[in-house]
Amino acid sequence: GWTYRKDWFSRPDIQSAFKAKYGRDLAPPKTYDELKQIAEFFQGREIDGKKVYGAYIFTERGSEGITMGVTNVLYNYGFSYDNPKKPYQMQGIVNSAEAAKGLEFYKELYKCCTAPGMTNAYMQEGLDAFKSGQVAMQMNWFAFFPGLYKDPNVGGDKIGFFVNPAGPNGHFTQLGGQGISVVATSDRKDDALAYIKWFAQPAVQQKWWQIGGYSALKAVVDAPDFPKSAAFAPQFLESMGIVKDFWAEPSYAQLLLDMQKRVHDYVVADKGTAQQALDLLVKDWTKVFKEQGKEVASSQ
Repeated sequence: GWTYRKDWFSRPDIQSAFKAKYGRDLAPPKTYDELKQIAEFFQGREIDGKKVYGAYIFTERGSEGITMGVTNVLYNYGFSYDNPKKPYQMQGIVNSAEAAKGLEFYKELYKCCTAPGMTNAYMQEGLDAFKSGQVAMQMNWFAFFPGLYKDPNVGGDKIGFFVNPAGPNGHFTQLGGQGISVVATSDRKDDALAYIKWFAQPAVQQKWWQIGGYSALKAVVDAPDFPKSAAFAPQFLESMGIVKDFWAEPSYAQLLLDMQKRVHDYVVADKGTAQQALDLLVKDWTKVFKEQGKEVASSQ
């Protein structure tokens, strides 16, 4: 999800300046084009005697950061992991012209509208940037929104929330969090399954949500009063309806590191073109899957 400085957006002087420049009212963005426009508007602007920046986005290279950020855009430009009718057929899909345009957009957003020095930044850096009043908008996980809403400096009436914006070819958002699994070789499988059975009960899931956890149980999120249960509940509910996720594969870690390298090299380190980055990623992933014994189709 995204947070934004609701107090800045609502200022009459900022509203009038934005409308004079763009011919529309300043409001939380519905599309990535709108988001970029708003980020450009705030970039370098002085608010309360302090220079501010447009947007915070993920750029971290070492674990999963930039991939989680980039895919928020790529999905909405038309990127997919493979052909749903032919598993592991990635050529022309991972590296489609539409996907390359999405990657180009992420780099444009990074270059035009972020704070200086954010070359390897993820969750904590985003929270710091937002809480210190540096940015107008911030990409981050819903897990942190309860704390931000309670923040004495930027929370309460000063903060607003919006879902990941749509792109020219879709409206999706990157799924966060981890699935809960039972290790097949564990000698405590019965205990683990008993725990999951307990944790999945509607009353327990409801409590989990109330204390700051996140439930995807329909009995919780489809309840009539759910949208009013937290300031960001409506956005969380909408987001859960449009989530997509990374490869669910045993070779997940290697696939992720490959993508981290290729997109960071392009977005942050200025190496090659977006198309070249995705072409190389298809080669990387093809190698991984072939080593796993998967049959990879070379073309559509």
